[in-house]
Amino acid sequence: MRPDSQPAPAGTDVLTAAVDPARAAAEETAGDPGLVGEHLGATAERPGTPAEGTPPEALGAVVTHSFASRLPSYVGWHWAVTLAAVPGSDEVTVDEVVLLPGDAALLAPAWVPWHERLRPGDLSVGDVLPATEDDPRLVPSYTADDDAAADPEAQALAAEIGLGRERVMSAEGRASAAARWLAGDFGPRAPMARQAPGPCGTCGFFLPLAGSLRTLLGACGNEYSPADGRVVGIDYGCGAHSQATLAVGEPAEVVTSARYDTADFDVL
Repeated sequence: MRPDSQPAPAGTDVLTAAVDPARAAAEETAGDPGLVGEHLGATAERPGTPAEGTPPEALGAVVTHSFASRLPSYVGWHWAVTLAAVPGSDEVTVDEVVLLPGDAALLAPAWVPWHERLRPGDLSVGDVLPATEDDPRLVPSYTADDDAAADPEAQALAAEIGLGRERVMSAEGRASAAARWLAGDFGPRAPMARQAPGPCGTCGFFLPLAGSLRTLLGACGNEYSPADGRVVGIDYGCGAHSQATLAVGEPAEVVTSARYDTADFDVL
């Protein structure tokens, strides 16, 4: 008997004893008698609510028989065959046959909306990923009047703060991006940074980002660096630092003629 089953009530004796009809229904649904295993028990189902003026016993009895499943892909599942009978009749009716999971059944993970399933790197050529209206990483941008639009200095400032775009990154979005980049392969804790001769903040190839992030992050412009074209932390570093130098050692002696020791034996 299944762990969650309860003994059938006395009024359902006919249905409880109908193990063979229940097995036959399960075997027919399975398409192969060998896919239906041992009988696990019978459970009396709770009757529905009768209509006004109808006695509860008029609804008849409903019992579900359970059989072990031998389907290779459904380990831990069981066949559930629901039988019904009208009051005063020995005729058994098969209501439904289904496969149900047990405690040890392998189930698919719970459904998750697509925007929560998406992971970095999932976007490919031709894909479109629209930002939601309430995306916390974005806020409405600024607008300008005609006079400000004609001022070259105002235009330079406007380009930096995002004028002309409907939305720009919010403080939350910038903080999240900075934290993600600093914790990545080009942050201050990367193995390369720990062995570097100096940090990116003192490197001539370091191109600071605009705005509030310039004190934390920039882009690498050294084609020989593994971080070339990447956003790097100001405390990141690599061996291609613009101020990297090699220690100068003593000059090696230059030998211009062969020297042979003819006074001693090599082997005694």
